[in-house]
Amino acid sequence: MRIAPLIPRARKVGISALSWANKPCFSKSASNSLISDSVRTMSSKLSGANRIKGTEKNIWVEFGKLAVENKALNLGQGFPDFKPPQHVIDEMMAAVASDNHLMHQYTRSSGHPRLVSALSRLYSPLIGQQLDPNKNVTVSVGAYGVLFCAVQGLINPGDEVVIIEPFFDCYEPMVKVAGGIAHYCPLRPTKTEGVTSSKDWILDPKELESKFNQNTKALIVNNPNNPLGKVFSRDELLMMADLCKKYDTICLSDEVYEWMVYDDNKHIKIASLPGMFERTVTMGSAGKTLSATGWKLGWGIGPEHLIAPMQVLHQNCTYNCPTPVQEAVAGALEFEIDQMDQPDKCYFFSLAKELQPKRDKLAKICQEVGLSPVVPEGGYFMMVSTGNLKTDLPDDGTDDPRDFKFVRWMTTKLKLAAIPPSAFYHQEHKHLGENYVRFCFIKKDETIEAAGDILKKWFGSVKK
Repeated sequence: MRIAPLIPRARKVGISALSWANKPCFSKSASNSLISDSVRTMSSKLSGANRIKGTEKNIWVEFGKLAVENKALNLGQGFPDFKPPQHVIDEMMAAVASDNHLMHQYTRSSGHPRLVSALSRLYSPLIGQQLDPNKNVTVSVGAYGVLFCAVQGLINPGDEVVIIEPFFDCYEPMVKVAGGIAHYCPLRPTKTEGVTSSKDWILDPKELESKFNQNTKALIVNNPNNPLGKVFSRDELLMMADLCKKYDTICLSDEVYEWMVYDDNKHIKIASLPGMFERTVTMGSAGKTLSATGWKLGWGIGPEHLIAPMQVLHQNCTYNCPTPVQEAVAGALEFEIDQMDQPDKCYFFSLAKELQPKRDKLAKICQEVGLSPVVPEGGYFMMVSTGNLKTDLPDDGTDDPRDFKFVRWMTTKLKLAAIPPSAFYHQEHKHLGENYVRFCFIKKDETIEAAGDILKKWFGSVKK
């Protein structure tokens, strides 16, 4: 006999009970009063933990929903509108159809053996260390999951964390939930007129060092940066590395866009710099690397003393990731590793060659309608200045920064979705992003061209 699950039933009871406070389900009696009092008493406990207060707002929920509701052309969220390479899809199909029954069961908690072996093979030469697949590699539910394990597994309440801005928006709430104290250092533009590059946005060395002290536990850096597209130079990374060593600080290096680097720029792993492997967790993503964001698989690479706490956190959280996904990613990575001496055939390199013309196409469109693009050195996002547009934005009843209001207006009126970049800044620095929007260009050419048609039709008449 099948027993009905208890939790869904409890949820139904809870909903009904809460509705009784507004509906007279019984006559006015002592029992009704007792129920109401009971509900009021329970409701003080039926609430979230204090540690998540202030982290409820999420731009992906709001603007993803807004794009769908308005049937907008979506240059907002960062996912391709085309399929991954066929061999990647074939690997998934083979894993699911395998005669090996273990492909459908739990695998090793901190990483499927075949996958961690492939990751060790890939990253050992890139970082300059012989990586032990079991001790130097961990796998979680996307780079999100890896970062969560790193922050929860390595940061104690009261520890201070330096975050370089703009930052991917989950960094701030993750540090808060762990009880850490975040300090922010922004990249600032050295020029703002006309077409600029992400290279023009730099850190002030004195300002950055002022954020460090003896209580600093970690530095979080995103390279290439989302949303800016900046690829940090060797000198910039050495500056960060020197501070990490001086203040005995961990570096959490989010490198999910590591293969998407354009022109003559070169991505350098901070873990490969002298004295940095022992204090760095390098994070990567199957979704970004293989254009399969829905697979939600990421990894962390680092020394055993940093990886082991992350593995403990992961095993007590999600325990492990789906076995067929890990098997498929392992096979796909093995295929690409074997092609690395042939850049035209290896997706690690060919994707960047495919994306660079898309980047240039979007930048040209923006220029033609009077917008000022910040041309990215890496990643697949572009920040575009809207500050020179004369647009009367409706009062949306919020005190949000200008870019939030602008993107809401653009999504609802023009049916073109983007993301407001001030969401990637702490409150004191949101002004650095409020005159920009973030567009994603890992899209089909026809999608970018359709966005161009919208921009040319509506924005051409409002530029100064």
